[in-house]
Amino acid sequence: MKLIFAVVHDDDTNKAVRHLNEKKFRVTRLSSTGGFLRRGNTTLMLGVEDEQVEEVFEILQEECAKRKQVEVTTPYPQGDLSMISYSYIPITVEVGGATVFVLNVEQFKRI
Repeated sequence: MKLIFAVVHDDDTNKAVRHLNEKKFRVTRLSSTGGFLRRGNTTLMLGVEDEQVEEVFEILQEECAKRKQVEVTTPYPQGDLSMISYSYIPITVEVGGATVFVLNVEQFKRI
């Protein structure tokens, strides 16, 4: 048995969970925040049999497509301290996709 943690973009969460549920996977959602953009994402947690791991990968790959998005960075001050103005720098980043961790499960019980 395996425990899968999949960190997915918030915009992809509902599609991914719906598709996983259609295939009879039980999914637990955990709200999480990414470190780079400080944007919300969701960590999905699934317990699956070893032979089901690839099927989960395929579903996540289908539902969590990578895409480019323009984000505005946190402002930083410019100029002298008497007249501080803030500059917002738009940057293009890749969002979506999934970061997936697969761990061995030593024991599992549903109580």
